[in-house]
Amino acid sequence: MEGVWRGRMAKLHESQKGRTGKNSPRTAAGFGESSHKPAVEGICVPGGAGAVISRRAADRLRSGHVWVYASDVERVDTGEGDAPTLIHVADNRGLLLGTALYSPASQIALRMVSREAIGEAEWLELLAKRLRIAIERRKGLLDGQNDACRLCFSEADELPGLVIDKYGDLAVLQLLTKGLDSGAVRETSVRILREQLCAKPRAGKKAKEAAKGGIAAIVERPDPRIRELEGLPAPAAGPLWAAEEQNPKTQTQFLLNGLKFFYDANAGQKTGAFLDQRTNYQSAADWAERLGAAGRALDVCTYQGGFALHLAQVCRSVTGIDASHASLEVAERNLEANRDAIGDKQVDWIEADAFEILRDWAQAGEQFDTIVLDPPAFAKSKRAVEGALRGYKELNLRALKLLRPGGLLVTCSCSHHVSWADLEGAVAAAAADAGARVRLLERRGAAPDHPVVLNIPETEYLKCLVLEKAAISA
Repeated sequence: MEGVWRGRMAKLHESQKGRTGKNSPRTAAGFGESSHKPAVEGICVPGGAGAVISRRAADRLRSGHVWVYASDVERVDTGEGDAPTLIHVADNRGLLLGTALYSPASQIALRMVSREAIGEAEWLELLAKRLRIAIERRKGLLDGQNDACRLCFSEADELPGLVIDKYGDLAVLQLLTKGLDSGAVRETSVRILREQLCAKPRAGKKAKEAAKGGIAAIVERPDPRIRELEGLPAPAAGPLWAAEEQNPKTQTQFLLNGLKFFYDANAGQKTGAFLDQRTNYQSAADWAERLGAAGRALDVCTYQGGFALHLAQVCRSVTGIDASHASLEVAERNLEANRDAIGDKQVDWIEADAFEILRDWAQAGEQFDTIVLDPPAFAKSKRAVEGALRGYKELNLRALKLLRPGGLLVTCSCSHHVSWADLEGAVAAAAADAGARVRLLERRGAAPDHPVVLNIPETEYLKCLVLEKAAISA
């Protein structure tokens, strides 16, 4: 098998002659430049950085996935000095599988970016090309009613670990893997974002005019949990780019389905708002109106009022519940910004634990026409699924006790570890305990800017069930 590897690498070396001026592939950060330097015992990897993975992991990659877990890495050699950001990958027979981003501290050790052996220069070219394509795909989603969307969705756009969201005139970048933590990756991302989203300046116009209709600043927002898992340092303070360098913009207002929402790059969850629910927000309001369930509505785990404000366009009154006082302050600000769209509808916010307040209201005999459940991820690992399903069942049970017959229940899960069958089973069990029958009206997922790749099940994380409650006849 060593001969197979050497033969393929020799061809690669020959193909690179004249392109780099060296008898080796383009050099990647940490790869070195020596030809045929042994990287892992028994095989030979150009440049001195290589990994051998298990048959199970190789089969997974050949089926279209891009992750290799640390437990499936059989041997690895990163050469001299610091671990490289890119590493070549082979199966346990010595056959080349491609090139991956390397995360030595993560449970996901390798994230494939190419089926060929490539170096840093080629990787940055791929990054630019794929990011440009990802943004072009989303441009049709941006219009007078929506100026916010996810521009790049990690593995779904063949850029593992890279997430970019647009909120009005701000672009927010997240680097979620060690292999992306480089100045070259940041510079490439900023260049493509400016190329795709910034209007070209006219003669005599100021820098801020160049960003009009596009973006005024690009900021990097770390994910604390991922940063810990990946061993990433904190990013530098300040924006990666700003049209007005002396007064960079970090707050803005953006549109979802014609409603106004505030965004602060230095606050909130994830990159700051839940863009993945955009189409589900509108669907909830549409179904409430269609079913005649537009009386009293309840939005549980409302965060900054996404479902609540959409429901307020059609429902007589809406109550939003959340445990975060800071989130509800933003929800109130969003409410005032949308008074022209919702009129004098009654909307109120309650800071409370969802489980406790639903239990208390059920005991008090409260009733609602429409209820939305959009809790945070209950299962952040496979081991947590069993407990998560108990939580989903309990939350849906309490909601069903509060929902009038004929009412609308929109219930969500944002954990990819919880399958559709898991979620539906938990809701069915809750309905049985509540003495109710629920009709499935629709299964919904994330908005189109969060595409699902069937070969990568983790991209289908958001699940939304639209249900009608019907009392069981005596």
